[in-house]
Amino acid sequence: MTKLASDTAMLMAAGLGKRMRPLTATTPKPLVRVAGKPLIDSALDRIEDAGIAKAVVNVHYLAESIEAHIGSRKAPTVEFSDEREQLLETGGGMVKAKAAGQLPDPFFACNADSIWLDGPRNAFLDLSQAWDPDRMDALLLVVTHVRAHNFNGTGDFYMDAGGRLTRKKPDRIAPFIYTGIQLVSHRLLRDAPDGKFSTNILWDRAIEEGRLFGVAFTGQWYEVGTPQHIRPTEVALRGG
Repeated sequence: MTKLASDTAMLMAAGLGKRMRPLTATTPKPLVRVAGKPLIDSALDRIEDAGIAKAVVNVHYLAESIEAHIGSRKAPTVEFSDEREQLLETGGGMVKAKAAGQLPDPFFACNADSIWLDGPRNAFLDLSQAWDPDRMDALLLVVTHVRAHNFNGTGDFYMDAGGRLTRKKPDRIAPFIYTGIQLVSHRLLRDAPDGKFSTNILWDRAIEEGRLFGVAFTGQWYEVGTPQHIRPTEVALRGG
């Protein structure tokens, strides 16, 4: 039986949610409701269902609202990484939480606005089974276009037969889309820039070193980036 590769997931909840305006004028995006449930609760429920014990949640925009909403949650237990003074983006946010001793090696990372329905196994077990720390700096959960709902982009990555990822070429369509869920080694975060930066910088280095890998998700993933995405997602989640 596959064992989880980590007991901790970092949940990215600090963003400004600009694409979700006007809903995010007074509500942080993780608390926007889809199918009657705040987005962050959907992600935390998946983390709990997988048996992950701890969630580290970074906060910046309307941080008090998020802290009040999930601070008393029992499973997973919640710790906060406070970015009120400076929004650090995904890469800087992970570096800050690691420096504070909140993240084991490795750890899961997940966008707080991710909505997905698991396939035969849950997403975190899929990542855990494929994880090889000797070969990988990060392992991304990716999904094909047919399993990506509300997504109108051209994709993010190519993946070879061994699971190694490379970037989409300009003016081309790539078959795999990043779901916002990954398993991360501390090695990925080594020699990171100071302050605010995107994980893309670290992924590019890992690609050059042949250490960025992917797992094709067997469930269904829903893009919920704008208010227009909410209704179709709700219909799909209710079996419509």
